[in-house]
Amino acid sequence: MEQNRRRFLHTSALGVAATAVSGVGMLSSESAVAAEVAAEPALPERPVGVDVLMPRDRVPLSFIIDDSTCLVNMGHFCNPQFAEAWPDRAEYQKPWRSWPREIPDSFVRQFGEWCADNGVKGKYSIVPNPACVGWLDRELPGWSRSELKSSLDLVRELMLPNWDIHPEMITHTRVIDLKTGRPMETISSATMENSYPQEKKSVDELAAYLAYALRILKNCDLPCEGVTTPGGFGGKVQKELPFAVDQAVRDVYGAELPHYFKYVISNDESTEPKLEHLRGVGTDDVRLTVNVPAGTGDWFGGWQGDSLPEPDRYCNSEATGGRMVELIQRRQPAVMLCHWPGMYSNGSQEGFRSFQRVVESLATRFGDETLWMKLSEIARYWAAKKLTEIEHVGNRFKLTAPFATEKFTVQLDGGVGPVSVQHGGDRKLLQETTTRSGLDSGTWFCDEKHLVACFDLPKGTTHLVIGETG
Repeated sequence: MEQNRRRFLHTSALGVAATAVSGVGMLSSESAVAAEVAAEPALPERPVGVDVLMPRDRVPLSFIIDDSTCLVNMGHFCNPQFAEAWPDRAEYQKPWRSWPREIPDSFVRQFGEWCADNGVKGKYSIVPNPACVGWLDRELPGWSRSELKSSLDLVRELMLPNWDIHPEMITHTRVIDLKTGRPMETISSATMENSYPQEKKSVDELAAYLAYALRILKNCDLPCEGVTTPGGFGGKVQKELPFAVDQAVRDVYGAELPHYFKYVISNDESTEPKLEHLRGVGTDDVRLTVNVPAGTGDWFGGWQGDSLPEPDRYCNSEATGGRMVELIQRRQPAVMLCHWPGMYSNGSQEGFRSFQRVVESLATRFGDETLWMKLSEIARYWAAKKLTEIEHVGNRFKLTAPFATEKFTVQLDGGVGPVSVQHGGDRKLLQETTTRSGLDSGTWFCDEKHLVACFDLPKGTTHLVIGETG
């Protein structure tokens, strides 16, 4: 299922404009089709000698965890359902009954605390009705209500500060009939979420399915700004998918900037996020969906948790080789992918230990060049990076930002300090740092060629002022 589940397919219709579309969360399928042929809007032009760098001029790192949820080991419970839908696939004929039914909260705590201590951030799926075992906002047969509540509390208290929560659709196995709340009666590839839908669906139909999953997590008091597609979900409706994500996430959560994870980039193509369903550029109401891809395969333990980890494929012990090293040296977002059963490794935790070694190796060599971020933070930064208008007048640079973001980093050709940032009547003097690696919010750095300023960028108009002491 997983080795070919995510393929990045460049489609010119992704990222198209919908400038003629109006309404919040009410995008019709007809409007989506019209948007496909609309001209892509021009991004704001920048003055000569002005560049927006990555946050703190560092390469974003992130860790995408798929197939995670509360208590249920998806490797154990998914396997027999996949075997029934795809009886000829050898990978589903494994001894799944011998695998543990539970990934315990003690492991979630161990993992979450270690990641917090080491600054790791990313995305953590919560499948709302994992493998049809039960509904996280109601009952999870096989576990008591108190155990389910404790598991949800752990996610809220430990994981939320550093991890985005995504639904990975409703069950990750069987397609749910939204009218009845029950799985489709027929069991085949056509009724499994990993290959749904088998035919074209409208934006409204897709959005309804996504919203169903999101509402369950909202009932669990879990915030969401995005979704993860299970397996090949949406593969035949790639043009409609970003419209549906926008509609569903805005409708259920009122999120300002929806994002999603579906694609893995394994070649030389850029791993930068893609701004899709973009409209309203140049107005006070810019809207879009951000497609945040992963840059690696899953080489820790696989979706079934029984694969031998290959951590060197991410990064060898000296951090001189591996896909993450390649992306960092290319100065592109380096986003690792794994599946939660592969972290637990059916109780051996081999995948988790391999992950720890990779994180430690990367920190040893690239600690001053990288920055761990959640997917939502990467999405927000890239929206601000690409869409903030910049005007140069004298010693001032006027920034008009449709989205706020932290650690916004601007590089100017030439210039000397001091440097200050003014928003409304509030003016803040930035502090000089003597090294580029010392850049952080509220600082600036200067060498023979460039002046670089790093600050938290609010939505609206901000002035970057160079060389004024008053």
